This record gives sequence, structure tokens and C-alpha cells, in this order.
Amino acid sequence: MTGTNTGTNIRARLAADPGLGAGNVLPKLFEHGADPDGPGAAFDLPVDGYPTGQGLTLGQLRERVAARAAWWHEQGIGPRDPVAVYVSGSADCLLNFLALTWLGAIPALVNQYVPGDIAAEYIRRLRGVGLLTDPEHRARLAGQDLGVRVHGDTAAPGTGDPARAPAPYRHHADDPIAITHSSGTTRMPTAVVHSHASLFAATRLFRLAAPRARGAARILSALPAAHAAGVSALNLALCQRSELLFLSTQNDGAAVLDAIEGWRPTGVFGFAATWAQLARHDLSSRQLDSVALWFNTGDCAHEPHIRRLVAAGSRETVTREGIRRVPGSSFVDGLGSTEMGHSAFHLTHGTDTERYGRCVGVPHGFAEVALLDVTTGREVPVGEVGHFGLKAPTLAPGYWNDSGATYRNRLNGYYLTGDLMYRDAEGYYFHVDRAVDAVDLGGGEWLYTAMSEERILANCPDVHDCTVVSLEIEGRVVTDVLLALHTTADPDADRTPAVRAALTDAAAATLRRVVAVPESELIVGPTGKVRKFLMRQRHRAGTAAL
Repeated sequence: MTGTNTGTNIRARLAADPGLGAGNVLPKLFEHGADPDGPGAAFDLPVDGYPTGQGLTLGQLRERVAARAAWWHEQGIGPRDPVAVYVSGSADCLLNFLALTWLGAIPALVNQYVPGDIAAEYIRRLRGVGLLTDPEHRARLAGQDLGVRVHGDTAAPGTGDPARAPAPYRHHADDPIAITHSSGTTRMPTAVVHSHASLFAATRLFRLAAPRARGAARILSALPAAHAAGVSALNLALCQRSELLFLSTQNDGAAVLDAIEGWRPTGVFGFAATWAQLARHDLSSRQLDSVALWFNTGDCAHEPHIRRLVAAGSRETVTREGIRRVPGSSFVDGLGSTEMGHSAFHLTHGTDTERYGRCVGVPHGFAEVALLDVTTGREVPVGEVGHFGLKAPTLAPGYWNDSGATYRNRLNGYYLTGDLMYRDAEGYYFHVDRAVDAVDLGGGEWLYTAMSEERILANCPDVHDCTVVSLEIEGRVVTDVLLALHTTADPDADRTPAVRAALTDAAAATLRRVVAVPESELIVGPTGKVRKFLMRQRHRAGTAAL
């Protein structure tokens, strides 16, 4: 495109609009003159007669969203009404997110992998007025009293008449526009509410203020659609006028690789669990040369997985002969959570970078970061592990229907994320563990499970992934290390010496056993994250006698 409606000019107009936020990106694009024939979004399942993978133009996307807005409006759904969305397909999730925010309602997006009994209790706690399910998830909820007035099937909203959609709701910065949930430390997820301003703050302050990143022209999202990161990826692609294909599954590495080969994205967005799945494959045998950028959020990624990914793909670079495409890609790492709304840190890896060891980089300009001693509230010195506290406009306002949890994690004006980190003398931050997973060994010594896993993976090249599980038995801390091996690894080899060497002396003294296990034995949450709390419970019940 040329003239006043180029992508660059649209981004500048959006960045200058104080009314733009996470709840009204689609109508604001049209208000500012975006080309309706430009990119909207593509999905991995059919949408209202559009075949799998076919990109909807911006105009077609608006029409499909307006149809759903009209349907929900005719069901009596309006401003401030919480509506749970519990579906498998990314299109059903995100199109209904856009439709419900069109009405000023509050979509509560539930991860497709949450078990039915947990989802039912979660939905009851929302005290919402509506629910959308597909046949699979409706069956999971069979017989449950959910307390909702409207329970729609995914086939229905798309039948609405777009012409009957009301005018888009006019959002205020503090309006709630979505409820997403954590992965759940035990089993029950916590409902995190996001505001119109908070879930868009990073896009406004960071993404729209800069040129579109290399690799962001054609995005494949392997993020969960029902996660805050999934919503942000959709809004970012729309604002940057990027092409976007949104997958409905993230935990199947082969399916993600197939999608990369078929759709040829320049950038792939995902969580650490997805990179682990991709890295177990022989990437050199796959056609990944279109990928210049891998973008990670949520948990920081492991070094061996990053190294495998940056060795794949290709990127443009400036040479004496001009711009050339060379082998190797970039991996943008960070650390984020549902409550944080966006990664607070950033770090870019390439084939020649060496800053690993769970380094998450430096803070974004919009993030005020402190590492705190939670007993005194004071900041810890350089090199000392402290609790990560954050002040940022991206932070979620709190937890839905749970003021106790909302205020429990606040200290000196900071939100405590539950992460343990340290800062080096150069100002780089390193993540060592979740506070609930760290084990006090006494005498000032700690066992940090996440950092231990990082070191084991770096020291054992035939190990694909690992989980460190520690528990106390008869007053003594013992540690079991569960290894997931590469397919070519010898399952009978004794890796205990290599694992012991990777641990600190204090942690190594607790080592009880090292065992190779099938990945089916790992207890994972909806986003693929290992649930160490439940792993410890199972170990305590099943292996205490060893």
C-alpha cells in the first residue's frame, strides 16, 4: 500500500490514540483507515465457511466478529457481563473474545486442557452470566450446575447477522476486558482480570513506538489462545498489520513444525514448553529457513533448546555485498506470567551468543524491577537471590472475585511474581526458581530446582528435558532427578555422575536417584508446564519408602 494508509502510518495513528486498548483494536483499526483488504487472521480450523489456513482479510475478520457480537447481544449479553469461553479451536476462542469485548462484556478464557471438574468449579467461581463450549467441552461439563444464564454452542454465534451488531462499546482505560487464568500451582487455576489499558500497555509503549521487528511480518502463534499472551499476540499482529496464523495446539512439536513448513512464517511465538517439544526433533531435516525469529514468553527457555532453534532458520544481515540472507535465526527470551501481562525482561540470542544460565536479560523500559528480601522489604545486593517485585503498567489489576489473593502478593508497592532471581554487576537478571519450588537446605544453602534443571541439561547432551523433585523424608531433604531422553540416547546408561557434577555441592548431597522416565509420567498443566507440587505429592506417596 501507498499513501496515508500504509502500515507505518496506521501504527503511528494507533500509537497516538489514547482510547486504543486491548478491548477495541479491531474497531479502532477501521476508525483510523486501515485497509479492509489487508491482513486479518488465519486459523488452523475452518471458520464460517472459510477453509483451514485461509487468511481472513481485516474486513472479513470484522464481519465474522460482528456476527458473533450480534448473536451475543441478542442473548442479552452486555457491558460487564462475564462470559466463560471453554473451547478447543483458536478461532472460536479469539473471534468470541473480539465479539464480547465489542459489547463491553468480559470474556473469561479457559484453557482447553483444563479437566472438566476443575473447569466447572472455576466457572462457578466466576459467577458469570454466559458460557460458550464446543461439543467436547460441553460433554466434560455434563451434569454440572454452572450457574450461567446463557450456554451457547460454538456453532451458534457465527450465525448472527453482522448488520445487527450494536455500535462497539466505548472502553475506559480501567475497564476489565478479559479474565485469563494461571496454570495453577496445585489444580485450581486463579482467575486474573486484565484491563483495557494494562493488557495493551506493552504494545503501546514498546511495540507501536518502534519499527516492526524483523521476523514479525508473518507470524505463526503457538501460544494458547486462551492465555493473556495469546490475546496480546492477536492484538499485536493486527496493530502491526502482520499476517497471522493462530494454531490451536502448542504441545505437539511435530504439528507445530508441520505448520511452519506449510505456512512459511518469518516469526514463531510460543512458550518454553513448545520450544522443548520442537527441540526434540531433528530440525536440520525440516524446512525452517523462513523463520528469522523465535519469540518466547512465560517461563524462560532452556539453553539447549534455544541453541537448537537458533541453529535453524535464516535471517537477513547487512554485508559488503548488501543485504543477504544467512543461516541461523534469533531467539527473543524473557520472563512473564499471566499477572505480569507481558514479559518484563528481554534478551536476544543468536548462534554466537553465550549469555545463558537462565539469564532473562534486562528490564523493558516500562518495567520497574526490584529484587526484595520479603522479611525486611529491602532490595538485596548484586549477586544475591531475592524475590522479584514489579511495578509496571502491564500488571493485571488483580484476581476476579478474590480480593485476598489480589493484595496478598503486594509489598512496598511492588507485585511479587513468585519468582526468585539475582542480578549481576552488568545489570543482567537471572532466574533461579519459583519460590514455591526452592528448598531451604539450611546453613544458607538452597536447592533451586529450575537452575538445577538448567545445569543438568547443559551437562547431559543426550537428555531432552528433566524435572528435579525434592521432598523431605524423616527430616532429611532428598532429591530425585527425572530425565526425558533423546530418542538416540541409551536408556540404561548411568547418568548419576554427570547429574551430580552439574549440581551445587549442597544440592548434590541430597541426590537420591536419577532415573529415565517416559514423558507420560510427568504431570503437566494446561500450558505444558510441569506441576512440581503434584509431582512432589506423588513422590511423597509412592517413593518415600525407597
